[in-house]
Amino acid sequence: MTLKRDAALCAAALIARIEVVPDEAALQALMVRLLARDGVTTVAFVNAQSFNLVWESAEAFRAFMDADVLLRDGIGIKLHFRLSGREPGLNLSGTDFIPKLLAASVGRELALFGTAEPWLGRAAAAFEAAGQNIVARENGFEPIEVYTDTLARNPARVVLLAMGMPRQERVAAHIRKRSPANPAQLLICGGAILDFVAGRHPRAPRWMRAIGMEWLFRLMREPRRLFRRYVIGNARFLWRSRAARRL
Repeated sequence: MTLKRDAALCAAALIARIEVVPDEAALQALMVRLLARDGVTTVAFVNAQSFNLVWESAEAFRAFMDADVLLRDGIGIKLHFRLSGREPGLNLSGTDFIPKLLAASVGRELALFGTAEPWLGRAAAAFEAAGQNIVARENGFEPIEVYTDTLARNPARVVLLAMGMPRQERVAAHIRKRSPANPAQLLICGGAILDFVAGRHPRAPRWMRAIGMEWLFRLMREPRRLFRRYVIGNARFLWRSRAARRL
């Protein structure tokens, strides 16, 4: 019972840290603020999967809570907010929000860490075609020290980590610890963003994205790989969400 309560407390603490962005004006202000901050700033996204990870792992909890800005991603967390009597604000799916943030950062040195070839190279080419200044790239399966060593040789103002949860949040925490005192560096935890940019995975139709059902589109395309995450994971999330709200 104690373990269950501790897990629920961690999940509730994660939800409490989410920065609600009520409208487009607030979204623009958020991007300006993120790009103007001194020091290392980490942005991560909270969805049903990250909720479950934090419930199950103290290490994942510490990695997510180390982020400076947590943003809501997905219909599951929206439902949790609604049932808690809170306004959920905009849905800031990383796949939609990150390209906007990167477009606003054009001209700054960008490092891409994630996925594997040929997708990493294709994503890099797409970003370069959009005007990005890519100074480093590594696949998402290297020892964690590779990323800090690469950044030491090739300093980047923006670092996109596309390794999946919770690895990318752990890598972000490690980079943060190893960074100079005041490098004005933005770390973005981006999930499968590089695979989407590279064309490895198609996006759901716009209408499915608008109603928060992109997860169902992905499940239909890759049922064996994503069954545990979306079917079992969503069922667990609903039960755990109820427990966290009752605290």
